[in-house]
Amino acid sequence: MKKHLLILTLFVTSFSFLSAQDKKIAEECFKKADYQCAEEQYSKLVLSEHIQKYQSEYYVNLGTAQRRLGKTTLAFKSYESALKSNPKSIAVYENLASLHNQKGNRNKALEYANTGIMLEPENAEIYLIRSKIYNNLGKKDLAMEDLKHILTFAPDNIFARIGLANLKKNKGDLEGALKEYNQLLTEKPESLLYNGRADIYLKMKKSKEALADINKAISIDPKFSQSYVTKAIILFDSAKDKEACSNLDKAVALGHEKGLLTEFAGKCKK
Repeated sequence: MKKHLLILTLFVTSFSFLSAQDKKIAEECFKKADYQCAEEQYSKLVLSEHIQKYQSEYYVNLGTAQRRLGKTTLAFKSYESALKSNPKSIAVYENLASLHNQKGNRNKALEYANTGIMLEPENAEIYLIRSKIYNNLGKKDLAMEDLKHILTFAPDNIFARIGLANLKKNKGDLEGALKEYNQLLTEKPESLLYNGRADIYLKMKKSKEALADINKAISIDPKFSQSYVTKAIILFDSAKDKEACSNLDKAVALGHEKGLLTEFAGKCKK
């Protein structure tokens, strides 16, 4: 009997060690933006994990890796499997709302966002996602309400403040949006903010200032993929298509979703 217990203990210990190793490898793959590797590792982990909470987390990470690889159909399946494993996971509702919004199914996106908000009424991320959905539905006032609501319980949330500035930009109030970004940059000179101000300068036809800001953004955080997309747009505007396409390649290599770059496909045919 003792011998059998010892064998069982050794088996469980060995299995746990291997699972921990797979998890570590998967996390390292994500950090390096090697999403093919991450997909392979998380595909193993979802099958070997029997605790539903952890299995759900692995499915979410698997879906995100697939999303970054442009495998949207597989990403949907992974997120839905995550939901089955843990129907109370806010991360699942965030990702399903975001992905449905990206693919144009706004009503479904709104359904997932609303459910997420009911689960966690003070979760800033799900309000940010719902604000984007409202914005895409043309409901600018509701989008603004969500962003302002975030600031009632998270007054320093930079993404909500950026969202409010971007709503001004989208309404054509470029001077107002620029003023907001200038203020934010005095508080936090971050890559994300230089990226956002560069886009405003571009819309104001100030290409020199836009390029200076985006280069600053990249110097602060060379792994922020959106900056390379913004730089590509600036370069396309200056008829520097080859250099622009090179920056789009960098963005994809850093994990930017290919599905978000379809508008540039015709300009970057190889």
